[in-house]
Amino acid sequence: MAPRKLAAGNWKMNGTLAALAEIDRLRSDHPAPGCDVLICPPATLIHAVAATGIATGGQDCHARPSGAHTGDIAAAQLSDAGASHVILGHSERRTDHAETNAQVVAKAVAAHAAGLVAVICLGETEAQRDAGDTLAVISEQLAGSVPQDATAANTVIAYEPVWAIGTGRTPTNDQIAEVHALLRDRLSARFADGADMSLLYGGSVKPGNAAEIFAIPHVNGALVGGASLKAADFGPIIAALSAA
Repeated sequence: MAPRKLAAGNWKMNGTLAALAEIDRLRSDHPAPGCDVLICPPATLIHAVAATGIATGGQDCHARPSGAHTGDIAAAQLSDAGASHVILGHSERRTDHAETNAQVVAKAVAAHAAGLVAVICLGETEAQRDAGDTLAVISEQLAGSVPQDATAANTVIAYEPVWAIGTGRTPTNDQIAEVHALLRDRLSARFADGADMSLLYGGSVKPGNAAEIFAIPHVNGALVGGASLKAADFGPIIAALSAA
């Protein structure tokens, strides 16, 4: 089984019900895309986005199934609202909320238990890149953030260099290829179906560079931030992945 191609949009803390018009436009313009398409809206929109028929994901979940955790959302609650996926370990969570690999892996276990596909994010900072520590950082995050029950069916890995998110900067093709080759190597060695796990690249993916990024070996799709908010921007990325 070859890795599935996935175009995932992370809306972050953006969007109200009016944004559903963009999903309607996206589905109208791309009624039968040649890849999987996922939208991860704010929690307030999960039920409404899922009702449009497009695959829907949360942006985080708690490791516990329930309890006194004001403001948090359990994986089963995401599923109940219509989500099929959840983003975990995004650099903004690791930075803004000091999330550790141990916390991310616990959330991934909870996501799998609730039947969700965990989209687990990894990425180095600019200082780590400049120090030549990228592969060591990615290896550590991969080992510590991906649970033992991970399979190609329940886990997607997203490489998002922190310094490229929302900055307009992207790594060179060789830099992306180097990290994705490492990921494929480590996953294949650790999991029976690691060769089939989807690997996404994220970080300033836009219509102008999508086709070039999708031509890189072991890049099976993208986790897209700002460019996923508008159908006019996300649509060409979906088309480029479909054609890859």
